[in-house]
Amino acid sequence: MNASQSDAEIYVNGKMIGKGSARVIVPKDDCVTVTAKKIGYLKEQIEFCHQKGMAKPPKTHYFEMKNDDAFDASVQTDIANVDIEIPVNSLSRDKAWKLINQIVLNYIDVIEITDKETGYLRTAWSLQTFKQNTIRTRIIVKESSINPLAFKVKLISEESGEAMTSVKSDHLYKEWDRVLRSYNNTISEFQARIK
Repeated sequence: MNASQSDAEIYVNGKMIGKGSARVIVPKDDCVTVTAKKIGYLKEQIEFCHQKGMAKPPKTHYFEMKNDDAFDASVQTDIANVDIEIPVNSLSRDKAWKLINQIVLNYIDVIEITDKETGYLRTAWSLQTFKQNTIRTRIIVKESSINPLAFKVKLISEESGEAMTSVKSDHLYKEWDRVLRSYNNTISEFQARIK
């Protein structure tokens, strides 16, 4: 087994056996699943069987690792899935709330819940599907302090690890430490415009 990326991890039946290249033995009357993985690349997987009536496993196999389109369309960040405090110094509460709504709608155009009285806003999930992943993103804003006036903004970024995952399948999603590039400036725009 060889992979186009010399540091790609090679697994046989879920157990790592090498990086970049490895010798894979397929026992008689059995099958093995060989997987090559590397961050930033799509997972490659193939099954080899050494059974009667089936073609013999090849002597060599080459994994051509392809770029992960979800990885390429995103950036690693420490602002995902954490509350970021946005202090409001010069704007009135009404003007700050209006500006917050405008900024949110620049990124996600469906607001699921908004309550001006309590200072809470949550967008619907925005979904993007890739070859081997589905990313969902939402923004939550909540008033954290009245005097001095401040809001907390949370940019939620989650991945399912599979293509075409329904936005409603909450149990399939987990927090992702990356943010799609289209949301990369969300928090900095709040920080720059809400003052």
